[in-house]
Amino acid sequence: MNEYKSDFSENLIFYRTQKNMSQLELSGICECGKSTIGGIESGKTFPSFDLIFRIAYALEIHPADLFLRNASKSREEVRKFFDEELSATMREMVEKKFPAVSNCDE
Repeated sequence: MNEYKSDFSENLIFYRTQKNMSQLELSGICECGKSTIGGIESGKTFPSFDLIFRIAYALEIHPADLFLRNASKSREEVRKFFDEELSATMREMVEKKFPAVSNCDE
């Protein structure tokens, strides 16, 4: 499980910097504290499912993108990971709550 936390932290930093977004800006969009984002990026804490979805929505990425071992993987690989590793219930919840993210075809 620790490897997923490390991958998550690295990918969060990668996608946040790709958007030229500060921790403060991301925390404002996600409605959490800057220290929460800092804690996640440093690997000291791990976000709730709800916060994972808010982070993905703020970064305009699919939630599964944050769990990849290599953030440069293709969208198809991300979708495959999401479909195989996460439950149908979770997928439905994400698609219902974040339609803009689930409809992203890039």
